[in-house]
Amino acid sequence: MQITKKMIKNENKLRVRYSETDQMGYVYYGNYAQFFEVGRVEWLRNLGVNYKSLEENGIMLPVLKLNVNFHKPAKYDDLLTIVTILSKKPLVKIEFDFEIYNEKKELLTTGFTSLVFIDMKNNKPIKAPKYLLDKIYPLFSVPA
Repeated sequence: MQITKKMIKNENKLRVRYSETDQMGYVYYGNYAQFFEVGRVEWLRNLGVNYKSLEENGIMLPVLKLNVNFHKPAKYDDLLTIVTILSKKPLVKIEFDFEIYNEKKELLTTGFTSLVFIDMKNNKPIKAPKYLLDKIYPLFSVPA
């Protein structure tokens, strides 16, 4: 995980499988949401938190917004680098930016997701759990 004063980044590698491509050999556009999910889940795991523990503590994180911008196609067997960026402190929502690169370091895709913390008991938005904020907030005070 790379930390600067303005953002917290994490990178993951993912190889495009044949089943993720369309007839042209390009990654099917619907799969990018899954790639972003891999980035989010691993970003949290790298911080020491996982989705399973959030759910065990009665918290869900449904997606409110998803935005994808396609610059170049990812193709079968490409080794992708998924860069996941948190650039602002979460409160009730947590928002991630994404960049996906191929092995040539060409920017293929950019994206954004906004998720809301939901109390599973009453299905209402809540503030991010303190244990998560205690891990994230100090990272924003790291010198640039």
